[in-house]
Amino acid sequence: MVAARITVNGEEAPIAPAPAHTTVLDFLRERGLTGTKEGCAEGECGACSILVARPGVDKPTDWVAVNACLVPVAALDGQEVVTSEGLATAGAPGTPPVLHPVQEEMAVRGGSQCGYCTPGFVCSMAAEYYRPDRCAHAEAEGESGAEHGPNGFDLHALSGNLCRCTGYRPIRDAAFAVGTPTDEDPLARRREQAPPAPAATAYVQDDGAFLRKGTLTETLRLLRERPDAVVVAGSTDWGVEVNIRSRRAGCVVAVDRLPELRELRVDSDAIEIGAALTLTEIERRLDGEVPLLAELFPQFASRLIRNGATLGGNLGTGSPIGDSPPALLALEASVVLADADGEREVPLAEYFTGYRQSVRRSDELIRSVRIPLPLSPVTAFHKIAKRRFDDISSVAVAFALDVRDGVVRKARIGLGGVAATPIRALATEAALEGRPWTAETVEAVAPVLRDEGTPMDDHRASAAYRSAMLGRSLLKLYTRTTEAVSS
Repeated sequence: MVAARITVNGEEAPIAPAPAHTTVLDFLRERGLTGTKEGCAEGECGACSILVARPGVDKPTDWVAVNACLVPVAALDGQEVVTSEGLATAGAPGTPPVLHPVQEEMAVRGGSQCGYCTPGFVCSMAAEYYRPDRCAHAEAEGESGAEHGPNGFDLHALSGNLCRCTGYRPIRDAAFAVGTPTDEDPLARRREQAPPAPAATAYVQDDGAFLRKGTLTETLRLLRERPDAVVVAGSTDWGVEVNIRSRRAGCVVAVDRLPELRELRVDSDAIEIGAALTLTEIERRLDGEVPLLAELFPQFASRLIRNGATLGGNLGTGSPIGDSPPALLALEASVVLADADGEREVPLAEYFTGYRQSVRRSDELIRSVRIPLPLSPVTAFHKIAKRRFDDISSVAVAFALDVRDGVVRKARIGLGGVAATPIRALATEAALEGRPWTAETVEAVAPVLRDEGTPMDDHRASAAYRSAMLGRSLLKLYTRTTEAVSS
C-alpha cells in the first residue's frame, strides 16, 4: 500500500511520522503553514478553515471549506488541500506574491485588524467565491439584501468564522465586493477536473491506527474484527473529543468516502439518503425537495460544520440534542443498518434506547436514512438556542402535519433536548389527530405538548423554560400557517 500522503498547496507531503490522532491543523502548522490558527479546537471559531477538493454538484470539483482542527490528517490521505498561504500566486522574480482577489478585498476594505481570524475568513470566503452557481444566481434573481450581496455571495458561507476585533461590516463589504474568477485562475480551472479518488488507508503509528477500506463490505468485515474501533465520517464530533477531552482510540475507521454510503435516491415511495453524504451535499442535491430538512439545514451548526457533518454521524452519536433526529422523527424516517451478514431497517422512533445508546451494534453501520413519501404538507423546525445560528439547541421541535379540509388528519412531532433521547411527542400527536386545525384546538393541545418528555435543568436552560418553549412552539406553528393562508 502506498504511504499516506497529502497534497498541500500543490506539493505532496508524507503524513508520517505524525501520530495517528494528529489533526490537519497541527500537521500544517508543523510544516510552517501557520496561517491556519487554533482558536477553539471545537470547530466554532473558523480560525483553522482550509479548502479541500471534494466531488462537486455543478462541477466535477468543489472547493469546500472545513475546520482543520477537527479532521485527522490521515483522513485526507491522497487528498488535495489549499491553505490561506496557497491562495496567493507567485509574482515576478524579486516581487511579493500576488494576492488572491478575496485577500485583496479583505485588505483594501479593512477586513483585518489583529489578523488572527483573517486566514480562516479568507478560506471560507474563497470557497464561496468559487461556488459555481454564485454569480449566475445573482444575475438571474438580482439577489441582494442583508444576507446576500449583488454578486450572489451568501454570507452564511462565513458562519462559523468569528472576529473579535474588526467587526463584521468590513468583512461583509469584502465579501460583497469580490467578482468572478477569471479563466486564468488556477483554482477555478481545477474545478473542471475530478477531485482525487479516496485512498485506501492503513496509517499505523505507536498511538493507534487510522484505517479506510475501499468498499462497504471490507469495512463491515473490519468492524466485526475490531469491535473497539471508532467510526468517523466528518469527525465533527470525534475531533472535539480528541482535542478537548484528550480521547484516543486504538483504531479509527473512516467511512466518509465509501461510495455505498454516498448515494441519494428519490423513488416513488421514499427518499433514501446515504449516511456519509455531508449535510451541505444533501441540502444542495435535494434543493428544497424536503421542506422540513430545508428549514433544518441553515440552523444546523455552521456551514463549516455542515461541510463535514453527516446524518449517519449525527444519528450514530445518539445525542439527545442533535438537530437532525427531531426532524427525521417527524418525517417518520427509518435507518438502514448494515453488517457483514446483511441489512435491516429500523424505524427511527425505535432506534434510540437510552442516553447516547441505540439498537445499532458495534459491527453495524448506518448505511442510509429512508424518508417515506408522500410528505406531510405542513412542516416546521423550531430551534430554541441562545444564539440564532451556530449553537447547540436547548430545545428542538419538528412538525409534520397533514391538514385537509381544516382537520388534522395526521400529526408527527419530533423533540430534542427534553429527554435522554430524541423522542416523538406521541400524546400531542394523538391529541391533534382528528380535530380541526383551529386556535381553540391549538390552545387546548399546547399544554399536552408542554408536558412531553422529561426536561431537566442545565447550563443551557431550565426544565421550566424547556416546557414553556414546547407549549409555545405549537402556537407559533399555528400562527405561521394561518398567516401563510391569509396572505
